[in-house]
Amino acid sequence: DWLPAGVETLHDAGDASYAALDESDGVLTGCALGVAQTGTIVLDSGPSQGRRAISLVPDYHLCVVRAEQIVGLLPEAISALQAAASAGRPLTFISGPSATSDIELNRVEGVHGPRTLEVLIVAV
Repeated sequence: DWLPAGVETLHDAGDASYAALDESDGVLTGCALGVAQTGTIVLDSGPSQGRRAISLVPDYHLCVVRAEQIVGLLPEAISALQAAASAGRPLTFISGPSATSDIELNRVEGVHGPRTLEVLIVAV
């Protein structure tokens, strides 16, 4: 196995509770595509991406993007995602870690998703 000794994994088949996801140290996903112009990754609930809660509940998200999945501009991404949208799959656009300054203009991280987002681009 490629994981170091002592690392526990939770494979979510859609049945892990939100509490179990919240207790995990992080999540590793793939993506539908990446957008170079905005640094955005897009999840469409396809293989290797899991359900939406996977990328929203844990505090750390590592997304692996294959180089050939990267498009230049947002209109290219919208065009490439038509099949997923037509199939009714939820689309999640992620352009950085979750943060808000809604409350008294104080920046708070992790309110609507992970505090830390890292993207690993791999050439296959």
